[in-house]
Amino acid sequence: MSSIKNHVQLIGNVGVEPTITNLESGKKVARLSLATNENYKNGNGEKQTDTNWHTVVAWGKVADIIEKFVDKGKEIGIVGKLKTRTYTMDDGNQRYVTEVVADEILLMGNK
Repeated sequence: MSSIKNHVQLIGNVGVEPTITNLESGKKVARLSLATNENYKNGNGEKQTDTNWHTVVAWGKVADIIEKFVDKGKEIGIVGKLKTRTYTMDDGNQRYVTEVVADEILLMGNK
């Protein structure tokens, strides 16, 4: 059962062009925002869509695939885990960020 702890699967559309960063260590990191939609009917029977935005971070080979094949609007599937990190702003306030760290990517059709 340990393989299903902290396991995330998302299918959605890329919201902005991914940013690719080559670090001094030689590692590559890709960052993108992913929109997932949930459709449902409200109490009046009208179709509604609830959109959630996710920050996705990918390293190494997955970052290479994103750099070569993923653009804004592309539908992709992501498998990974959630990671929360903290940082301190210039004003001294501490911020928390939760991201999806992608281990695998599935390239799907365009919307």
